[in-house]
Amino acid sequence: MLSVIDTKRIVAILDAADDLTIATVRADGYPQATTVSFVNEGLKIYFGTGAQAQKAKNIALSDKVSVTVNLPYSKWDEIKGLSLAGHARRVVTPDEFRRVGELMLTKFPQISQYADFSKGAELTLFRIDIEVVSLLDYAQGFGHTEAFDLR
Repeated sequence: MLSVIDTKRIVAILDAADDLTIATVRADGYPQATTVSFVNEGLKIYFGTGAQAQKAKNIALSDKVSVTVNLPYSKWDEIKGLSLAGHARRVVTPDEFRRVGELMLTKFPQISQYADFSKGAELTLFRIDIEVVSLLDYAQGFGHTEAFDLR
């Protein structure tokens, strides 16, 4: 069970970051790690990609994903980040698609030149449903991590 304080610590890292690295599983069994920009609503993480992108094809084969989120730092004792495991689910409802599109346009206004959220045909949005979280906080000691199971 995740406490309110732990949830706030995790969400603070998500709120402060723009990009994450997502690892998916390719058809040949090899992992593929890709950096994507993302938005979040609390612990709900969303990212977009082209409908024909390799990561979208990988997720269609297996929705299991691993994610890392790291904040910028200048010294090792400032390292804060997350390592997450969960499932990537395609956003299919029009209301959720529009809401996530608005979040993305607010956080990344430049996206309007690349994606038309009113059409959505060439863009696929995914929600990552988190099951496991490792919180890294080296301010509490070198290599300090805390694990949380959200299942």
